[in-house]
Amino acid sequence: MEERLRAIAVGVNTKEKGEDFEYNMLELKGLAEARRIDVLAEMTQNLPKRNHVHYIGKGKIDELLPLIEEMEADVLIANDELSPSQIRVLEEKLDIRVMDRTMLILDIFAERAQTREAQLQVEVAQLQYMLPRLIGRRESLGRQGGGSGLANRGAGETKLELDRRRIEDNITALNKELEALVDLRKTQRKQRKKSGIPVVSLVGYTNAGKSTTMNALLETFNSGENKQVFEKDMLFATLDTSVRKITLPDNKSFLLTDTVGFVNKLPHHLVKAFRSTLEEVAEADLIVQVVDYSDPHHETMMEVTNKTLDDIGVGGIPMVYAFNKAELVDEESVGSVVNDRIYLSAKQRKGIDELVDVIKSHIFKGYKKCDMLIPFSQGQLISYFNEHANVLHTEYEENGTKLTMECRSSDYEKYREYVVQ
Repeated sequence: MEERLRAIAVGVNTKEKGEDFEYNMLELKGLAEARRIDVLAEMTQNLPKRNHVHYIGKGKIDELLPLIEEMEADVLIANDELSPSQIRVLEEKLDIRVMDRTMLILDIFAERAQTREAQLQVEVAQLQYMLPRLIGRRESLGRQGGGSGLANRGAGETKLELDRRRIEDNITALNKELEALVDLRKTQRKQRKKSGIPVVSLVGYTNAGKSTTMNALLETFNSGENKQVFEKDMLFATLDTSVRKITLPDNKSFLLTDTVGFVNKLPHHLVKAFRSTLEEVAEADLIVQVVDYSDPHHETMMEVTNKTLDDIGVGGIPMVYAFNKAELVDEESVGSVVNDRIYLSAKQRKGIDELVDVIKSHIFKGYKKCDMLIPFSQGQLISYFNEHANVLHTEYEENGTKLTMECRSSDYEKYREYVVQ
Protein backbone atom coordinates (compact mmCIF):
# COMPACT_ATOMS: atom_id res chain seq x y z
CA MET A 1 0.00 0.00 0.00
CA GLU A 2 1.28 3.46 -0.92
CA GLU A 3 2.46 5.45 2.07
CA ARG A 4 0.40 8.62 2.55
CA LEU A 5 2.30 11.90 2.50
CA ARG A 6 1.93 14.42 5.33
CA ALA A 7 1.25 17.97 4.21
CA ILE A 8 0.75 21.55 5.33
CA ALA A 9 -1.58 23.68 3.23
CA VAL A 10 -0.80 27.36 2.67
CA GLY A 11 -2.96 30.03 1.09
CA VAL A 12 -2.92 33.77 0.51
CA ASN A 13 -6.24 35.60 0.83
CA THR A 14 -6.13 38.67 -1.41
CA LYS A 15 -9.87 39.22 -0.79
CA GLU A 16 -10.47 39.16 -4.54
CA LYS A 17 -14.02 40.01 -5.52
CA GLY A 18 -16.18 36.93 -6.02
CA GLU A 19 -13.61 34.57 -4.48
CA ASP A 20 -14.64 32.33 -1.60
CA PHE A 21 -11.23 31.88 0.06
CA GLU A 22 -12.40 29.64 2.93
CA TYR A 23 -14.07 27.31 0.45
CA ASN A 24 -10.97 27.25 -1.77
CA MET A 25 -8.85 26.13 1.19
CA LEU A 26 -11.42 23.48 2.07
CA GLU A 27 -11.40 22.28 -1.53
CA LEU A 28 -7.58 22.16 -1.51
CA LYS A 29 -7.82 19.64 1.35
CA GLY A 30 -10.31 17.61 -0.71
CA LEU A 31 -7.90 17.62 -3.65
CA ALA A 32 -5.05 16.52 -1.37
CA GLU A 33 -7.26 13.72 0.01
CA ALA A 34 -8.01 12.60 -3.56
CA ARG A 35 -4.22 12.39 -4.06
CA ARG A 36 -3.93 10.38 -0.79
CA ILE A 37 -2.15 13.23 1.03
CA ASP A 38 -3.07 14.05 4.63
CA VAL A 39 -3.27 17.77 5.37
CA LEU A 40 -2.21 18.04 9.03
CA ALA A 41 -2.23 21.84 9.34
CA GLU A 42 -2.94 24.95 7.34
CA MET A 43 -1.49 28.43 7.37
CA THR A 44 -3.21 31.37 5.70
CA GLN A 45 -2.28 34.99 5.28
CA ASN A 46 -4.21 38.12 4.29
CA LEU A 47 -2.24 40.17 1.78
CA PRO A 48 -3.25 42.79 -0.82
CA LYS A 49 -1.42 40.61 -3.39
CA ARG A 50 0.62 37.40 -3.40
CA ASN A 51 4.35 37.87 -2.83
CA HIS A 52 5.96 37.48 -6.26
CA VAL A 53 9.20 36.08 -4.79
CA HIS A 54 7.99 33.50 -2.29
CA TYR A 55 4.14 33.58 -2.48
CA ILE A 56 3.72 34.21 1.28
CA GLY A 57 5.35 36.92 3.40
CA LYS A 58 8.79 36.47 5.04
CA GLY A 59 7.27 36.32 8.52
CA LYS A 60 5.09 33.37 7.50
CA ILE A 61 8.11 31.50 6.18
CA ASP A 62 9.73 31.85 9.63
CA GLU A 63 6.49 30.58 11.23
CA LEU A 64 6.36 27.60 8.87
CA LEU A 65 9.81 26.21 9.75
CA PRO A 66 8.93 24.98 13.31
CA LEU A 67 5.48 23.83 12.11
CA ILE A 68 7.05 21.65 9.38
CA GLU A 69 9.35 20.11 11.99
CA GLU A 70 6.57 19.59 14.53
CA MET A 71 4.24 17.96 11.99
CA GLU A 72 7.06 16.00 10.30
CA ALA A 73 5.56 17.20 7.03
CA ASP A 74 6.79 15.85 3.69
CA VAL A 75 5.21 18.45 1.44
CA LEU A 76 3.88 21.99 1.38
CA ILE A 77 0.77 22.54 -0.77
CA ALA A 78 -0.04 26.03 -2.06
CA ASN A 79 -3.60 27.06 -2.90
CA ASP A 80 -2.58 28.79 -6.16
CA GLU A 81 -0.47 28.03 -9.21
CA LEU A 82 3.07 29.08 -8.32
CA SER A 83 5.73 30.38 -10.66
CA PRO A 84 8.89 28.28 -11.12
CA SER A 85 10.92 30.77 -9.05
CA GLN A 86 8.37 30.80 -6.19
CA ILE A 87 8.60 27.00 -5.96
CA ARG A 88 12.40 27.15 -6.02
CA VAL A 89 12.63 29.85 -3.33
CA LEU A 90 10.15 28.10 -1.01
CA GLU A 91 11.95 24.74 -1.41
CA GLU A 92 15.31 26.35 -0.64
CA LYS A 93 14.09 28.31 2.40
CA LEU A 94 11.94 25.56 3.91
CA ASP A 95 13.89 22.49 2.76
CA ILE A 96 10.64 20.71 1.85
CA ARG A 97 8.99 19.59 -1.37
CA VAL A 98 6.50 22.20 -2.64
CA MET A 99 3.40 21.41 -4.69
CA ASP A 100 0.88 23.91 -6.00
CA ARG A 101 -2.83 23.47 -6.67
CA THR A 102 -2.24 22.90 -10.41
CA MET A 103 0.27 20.10 -9.79
CA LEU A 104 -2.19 18.44 -7.43
CA ILE A 105 -5.04 18.52 -9.96
CA LEU A 106 -2.75 17.30 -12.77
CA ASP A 107 -1.62 14.37 -10.59
CA ILE A 108 -5.24 13.39 -9.85
CA PHE A 109 -6.14 13.61 -13.54
CA ALA A 110 -3.12 11.48 -14.48
CA GLU A 111 -4.22 8.81 -12.02
CA ARG A 112 -7.87 8.75 -13.11
CA ALA A 113 -7.52 8.92 -16.92
CA GLN A 114 -8.85 5.68 -18.42
CA THR A 115 -9.12 6.13 -22.18
CA ARG A 116 -6.21 6.85 -24.48
CA GLU A 117 -7.63 10.29 -25.27
CA ALA A 118 -7.88 11.32 -21.61
CA GLN A 119 -4.38 9.97 -20.93
CA LEU A 120 -2.94 11.97 -23.83
CA GLN A 121 -4.79 15.13 -22.75
CA VAL A 122 -3.40 14.86 -19.21
CA GLU A 123 0.12 14.10 -20.41
CA VAL A 124 0.15 17.15 -22.69
CA ALA A 125 -1.09 19.35 -19.83
CA GLN A 126 1.59 17.96 -17.48
CA LEU A 127 4.40 18.55 -19.96
CA GLN A 128 3.21 22.10 -20.71
CA TYR A 129 3.16 22.78 -16.98
CA MET A 130 6.67 21.34 -16.57
CA LEU A 131 8.31 23.18 -19.45
CA PRO A 132 8.77 26.63 -17.83
CA ARG A 133 9.63 24.93 -14.53
CA LEU A 134 12.72 23.12 -15.80
CA ILE A 135 14.98 25.95 -14.68
CA GLY A 136 13.71 25.55 -11.14
CA ARG A 137 14.72 21.90 -10.97
CA ARG A 138 17.71 22.03 -8.68
CA GLU A 139 18.14 18.27 -9.03
CA SER A 140 18.75 18.39 -12.80
CA LEU A 141 21.34 21.18 -12.47
CA GLY A 142 22.87 19.71 -9.33
CA ARG A 143 23.65 16.49 -11.17
CA GLN A 144 26.29 18.16 -13.36
CA GLY A 145 29.06 17.56 -10.78
CA GLY A 146 32.74 18.48 -11.09
CA GLY A 147 34.20 21.75 -12.35
CA SER A 148 33.07 25.19 -11.32
CA GLY A 149 32.03 28.55 -12.69
CA LEU A 150 31.43 28.85 -16.42
CA ALA A 151 32.40 25.28 -17.28
CA ASN A 152 29.75 23.86 -14.99
CA ARG A 153 27.14 26.42 -16.02
CA GLY A 154 27.63 25.45 -19.65
CA ALA A 155 27.02 21.78 -18.85
CA GLY A 156 23.88 22.66 -16.89
CA GLU A 157 22.51 24.82 -19.68
CA THR A 158 23.21 22.12 -22.26
CA LYS A 159 21.29 19.62 -20.16
CA LEU A 160 18.45 22.12 -19.76
CA GLU A 161 18.28 22.66 -23.50
CA LEU A 162 18.20 18.91 -24.07
CA ASP A 163 15.46 18.46 -21.48
CA ARG A 164 13.46 21.31 -22.97
CA ARG A 165 13.82 19.98 -26.51
CA ARG A 166 12.85 16.50 -25.38
CA ILE A 167 9.69 17.82 -23.73
CA GLU A 168 8.78 19.99 -26.74
CA ASP A 169 9.24 17.01 -29.10
CA ASN A 170 7.12 14.91 -26.77
CA ILE A 171 4.32 17.51 -26.71
CA THR A 172 4.36 17.67 -30.53
CA ALA A 173 4.14 13.87 -30.85
CA LEU A 174 1.34 13.60 -28.28
CA ASN A 175 -0.62 16.44 -29.89
CA LYS A 176 -0.40 14.67 -33.24
CA GLU A 177 -1.89 11.51 -31.77
CA LEU A 178 -4.48 13.57 -29.94
CA GLU A 179 -5.49 15.37 -33.16
CA ALA A 180 -6.33 12.05 -34.80
CA LEU A 181 -8.64 11.20 -31.87
CA VAL A 182 -10.14 14.71 -31.96
CA ASP A 183 -10.89 14.28 -35.69
CA LEU A 184 -12.60 10.98 -34.91
CA ARG A 185 -14.69 12.70 -32.22
CA LYS A 186 -15.64 15.45 -34.70
CA THR A 187 -16.74 12.84 -37.25
CA GLN A 188 -18.86 11.12 -34.59
CA ARG A 189 -20.41 14.48 -33.68
CA LYS A 190 -21.24 15.18 -37.35
CA GLN A 191 -22.91 11.78 -37.67
CA ARG A 192 -24.93 12.45 -34.52
CA LYS A 193 -26.03 15.82 -35.88
CA LYS A 194 -27.07 14.19 -39.17
CA SER A 195 -29.25 11.71 -37.29
CA GLY A 196 -31.30 14.65 -36.05
CA ILE A 197 -31.36 13.27 -32.50
CA PRO A 198 -31.13 16.10 -29.94
CA VAL A 199 -28.09 16.17 -27.65
CA VAL A 200 -28.34 16.87 -23.92
CA SER A 201 -25.10 17.52 -22.04
CA LEU A 202 -24.57 17.00 -18.31
CA VAL A 203 -22.16 19.50 -16.78
CA GLY A 204 -21.30 20.51 -13.24
CA TYR A 205 -18.79 20.61 -10.45
CA THR A 206 -16.73 17.52 -9.80
CA ASN A 207 -18.56 15.02 -7.58
CA ALA A 208 -21.96 16.74 -8.02
CA GLY A 209 -23.45 13.45 -9.22
CA LYS A 210 -23.39 13.71 -13.04
CA SER A 211 -22.55 10.03 -13.58
CA THR A 212 -25.13 8.95 -10.99
CA THR A 213 -27.74 11.10 -12.79
CA MET A 214 -26.77 9.54 -16.12
CA ASN A 215 -27.04 6.03 -14.67
CA ALA A 216 -30.42 6.86 -13.12
CA LEU A 217 -31.72 7.93 -16.56
CA LEU A 218 -30.27 4.83 -18.22
CA GLU A 219 -31.76 2.55 -15.60
CA THR A 220 -35.19 4.21 -15.80
CA PHE A 221 -35.53 4.29 -19.58
CA ASN A 222 -33.00 1.83 -21.00
CA SER A 223 -33.27 -1.01 -18.50
CA GLY A 224 -31.86 -4.27 -19.76
CA GLU A 225 -29.01 -2.53 -21.59
CA ASN A 226 -25.78 -2.64 -19.64
CA LYS A 227 -24.55 0.83 -20.48
CA GLN A 228 -23.92 2.18 -16.99
CA VAL A 229 -21.05 4.64 -16.54
CA PHE A 230 -18.50 4.61 -13.72
CA GLU A 231 -19.58 6.48 -10.60
CA LYS A 232 -17.83 6.96 -7.28
CA ASP A 233 -17.99 9.46 -4.46
CA MET A 234 -14.68 11.16 -5.17
CA LEU A 235 -13.29 14.16 -7.00
CA PHE A 236 -12.79 13.68 -10.75
CA ALA A 237 -14.13 10.12 -10.85
CA THR A 238 -15.05 10.68 -14.53
CA LEU A 239 -12.57 12.16 -16.99
CA ASP A 240 -13.84 10.42 -20.09
CA THR A 241 -16.83 11.70 -22.01
CA SER A 242 -19.61 9.13 -22.20
CA VAL A 243 -22.40 9.33 -24.78
CA ARG A 244 -25.54 7.26 -24.28
CA LYS A 245 -28.83 7.16 -26.17
CA ILE A 246 -31.94 7.52 -24.02
CA THR A 247 -35.12 6.15 -25.62
CA LEU A 248 -38.34 7.29 -23.97
CA PRO A 249 -41.60 5.30 -23.84
CA ASP A 250 -43.13 7.53 -26.56
CA ASN A 251 -40.27 6.60 -28.96
CA LYS A 252 -38.68 10.02 -28.66
CA SER A 253 -34.98 9.75 -28.00
CA PHE A 254 -32.04 11.96 -27.19
CA LEU A 255 -28.30 11.54 -26.69
CA LEU A 256 -26.93 12.20 -23.23
CA THR A 257 -23.28 13.20 -22.78
CA ASP A 258 -21.39 13.28 -19.49
CA THR A 259 -18.33 15.54 -19.28
CA VAL A 260 -15.34 16.03 -16.97
CA GLY A 261 -16.26 17.81 -13.72
CA PHE A 262 -15.19 21.37 -13.07
CA VAL A 263 -13.32 22.72 -10.07
CA ASN A 264 -12.27 26.18 -8.97
CA LYS A 265 -9.05 27.39 -10.62
CA LEU A 266 -9.09 24.49 -13.07
CA PRO A 267 -5.58 24.74 -14.58
CA HIS A 268 -5.63 26.46 -17.97
CA HIS A 269 -3.30 23.75 -19.35
CA LEU A 270 -6.03 21.22 -18.58
CA VAL A 271 -8.85 23.31 -20.03
CA LYS A 272 -6.73 23.66 -23.18
CA ALA A 273 -5.88 19.95 -23.33
CA PHE A 274 -9.49 18.89 -22.66
CA ARG A 275 -10.94 21.41 -25.11
CA SER A 276 -12.03 18.71 -27.57
CA THR A 277 -13.83 16.86 -24.77
CA LEU A 278 -15.43 20.05 -23.50
CA GLU A 279 -16.51 20.94 -27.05
CA GLU A 280 -19.10 18.18 -26.69
CA VAL A 281 -20.97 20.68 -24.52
CA ALA A 282 -20.83 23.37 -27.21
CA GLU A 283 -22.68 21.04 -29.61
CA ALA A 284 -25.53 20.34 -27.18
CA ASP A 285 -29.14 21.40 -27.72
CA LEU A 286 -29.62 21.61 -23.96
CA ILE A 287 -27.28 21.73 -20.95
CA VAL A 288 -28.29 20.14 -17.66
CA GLN A 289 -26.15 21.56 -14.86
CA VAL A 290 -26.03 19.02 -12.04
CA VAL A 291 -25.60 20.75 -8.67
CA ASP A 292 -24.79 19.14 -5.31
CA TYR A 293 -27.64 20.84 -3.45
CA SER A 294 -26.49 19.36 -0.13
CA ASP A 295 -23.17 21.22 -0.27
CA PRO A 296 -23.35 24.55 1.62
CA HIS A 297 -21.13 26.07 -1.09
CA HIS A 298 -23.28 24.94 -4.03
CA GLU A 299 -23.84 28.51 -5.24
CA THR A 300 -20.06 29.04 -5.50
CA MET A 301 -19.85 25.77 -7.45
CA MET A 302 -22.56 26.99 -9.86
CA GLU A 303 -20.63 30.24 -10.41
CA VAL A 304 -17.42 28.30 -11.14
CA THR A 305 -19.25 25.99 -13.59
CA ASN A 306 -20.83 28.95 -15.40
CA LYS A 307 -17.49 30.76 -15.57
CA THR A 308 -15.74 27.65 -16.96
CA LEU A 309 -18.46 27.31 -19.62
CA ASP A 310 -17.92 30.97 -20.54
CA ASP A 311 -14.16 30.38 -20.76
CA ILE A 312 -14.63 27.56 -23.28
CA GLY A 313 -17.05 29.66 -25.31
CA VAL A 314 -20.28 27.88 -24.49
CA GLY A 315 -22.96 30.53 -24.48
CA GLY A 316 -26.51 30.83 -25.71
CA ILE A 317 -27.38 27.16 -25.12
CA PRO A 318 -30.51 26.71 -22.95
CA MET A 319 -29.68 25.42 -19.46
CA VAL A 320 -31.69 23.68 -16.77
CA TYR A 321 -30.53 22.95 -13.22
CA ALA A 322 -30.75 19.54 -11.57
CA PHE A 323 -30.38 20.06 -7.82
CA ASN A 324 -29.10 16.64 -6.86
CA LYS A 325 -28.88 15.14 -3.33
CA ALA A 326 -31.99 17.19 -2.44
CA GLU A 327 -33.10 14.44 -0.04
CA LEU A 328 -30.22 15.48 2.27
CA VAL A 329 -31.61 19.02 2.47
CA ASP A 330 -35.37 18.62 2.33
CA GLU A 331 -37.04 15.26 1.66
CA GLU A 332 -40.24 17.08 0.68
CA SER A 333 -38.56 19.00 -2.16
CA VAL A 334 -37.53 15.84 -4.08
CA GLY A 335 -39.44 15.70 -7.36
CA SER A 336 -40.50 19.34 -7.30
CA VAL A 337 -39.90 21.62 -10.28
CA VAL A 338 -39.59 25.41 -10.03
CA ASN A 339 -39.18 26.96 -13.49
CA ASP A 340 -36.09 25.21 -14.88
CA ARG A 341 -34.87 23.92 -11.51
CA ILE A 342 -35.55 20.29 -10.70
CA TYR A 343 -34.92 18.90 -7.20
CA LEU A 344 -33.95 15.24 -7.31
CA SER A 345 -32.11 12.35 -5.72
CA ALA A 346 -30.17 10.55 -8.45
CA LYS A 347 -28.97 7.97 -5.93
CA GLN A 348 -32.53 7.10 -4.85
CA ARG A 349 -33.74 7.42 -8.48
CA LYS A 350 -36.33 10.03 -7.40
CA GLY A 351 -37.22 13.09 -9.47
CA ILE A 352 -35.90 11.46 -12.66
CA ASP A 353 -39.27 11.52 -14.45
CA GLU A 354 -39.64 15.21 -13.61
CA LEU A 355 -36.14 15.89 -14.96
CA VAL A 356 -37.05 14.13 -18.22
CA ASP A 357 -40.29 16.14 -18.50
CA VAL A 358 -38.29 19.38 -18.29
CA ILE A 359 -35.73 18.07 -20.80
CA LYS A 360 -38.57 17.09 -23.18
CA SER A 361 -40.19 20.52 -22.94
CA HIS A 362 -36.94 22.02 -24.25
CA ILE A 363 -35.73 19.60 -26.90
CA PHE A 364 -38.91 18.28 -28.46
CA LYS A 365 -40.45 21.61 -29.39
CA GLY A 366 -39.92 20.67 -33.03
CA TYR A 367 -42.45 17.82 -32.96
CA LYS A 368 -45.71 18.07 -34.89
CA LYS A 369 -48.96 16.26 -34.22
CA CYS A 370 -50.53 15.06 -37.48
CA ASP A 371 -52.44 12.37 -39.36
CA MET A 372 -50.75 10.61 -42.26
CA LEU A 373 -52.29 8.13 -44.67
CA ILE A 374 -49.53 5.77 -45.77
CA PRO A 375 -50.21 3.65 -48.91
CA PHE A 376 -49.96 -0.11 -48.37
CA SER A 377 -47.05 -0.14 -50.84
CA GLN A 378 -45.02 2.01 -48.39
CA GLY A 379 -44.96 -0.55 -45.57
CA GLN A 380 -41.39 0.42 -44.60
CA LEU A 381 -42.67 3.91 -43.66
CA ILE A 382 -45.07 2.40 -41.12
CA SER A 383 -42.10 0.61 -39.50
CA TYR A 384 -40.07 3.84 -39.62
CA PHE A 385 -42.74 5.89 -37.83
CA ASN A 386 -43.41 3.15 -35.28
CA GLU A 387 -39.72 3.34 -34.41
CA HIS A 388 -39.05 7.09 -34.71
CA ALA A 389 -42.32 8.78 -33.85
CA ASN A 390 -44.92 8.65 -31.11
CA VAL A 391 -47.78 6.80 -32.84
CA LEU A 392 -50.95 7.54 -30.89
CA HIS A 393 -53.47 5.67 -33.07
CA THR A 394 -53.39 3.32 -36.10
CA GLU A 395 -56.37 2.83 -38.40
CA TYR A 396 -56.59 0.68 -41.55
CA GLU A 397 -58.50 2.36 -44.38
CA GLU A 398 -59.25 1.47 -47.99
CA ASN A 399 -56.23 3.34 -49.43
CA GLY A 400 -53.68 2.62 -46.72
CA THR A 401 -52.82 2.89 -43.04
CA LYS A 402 -53.75 6.06 -41.19
CA LEU A 403 -51.39 7.05 -38.41
CA THR A 404 -52.22 9.68 -35.80
CA MET A 405 -48.85 10.64 -34.33
CA GLU A 406 -46.29 13.14 -33.06
CA CYS A 407 -43.29 13.20 -35.38
CA ARG A 408 -40.22 15.33 -35.96
CA SER A 409 -40.76 18.50 -38.02
CA SER A 410 -38.11 17.25 -40.46
CA ASP A 411 -40.09 14.01 -41.02
CA TYR A 412 -43.32 15.99 -41.33
CA GLU A 413 -41.79 18.09 -44.14
CA LYS A 414 -40.19 15.05 -45.82
CA TYR A 415 -43.45 13.03 -45.95
CA ARG A 416 -45.86 15.96 -46.23
CA GLU A 417 -47.56 14.33 -49.27
CA TYR A 418 -49.09 11.71 -46.96
CA VAL A 419 -50.50 14.26 -44.48
CA VAL A 420 -54.27 14.31 -44.30
CA GLN A 421 -56.11 17.29 -42.85
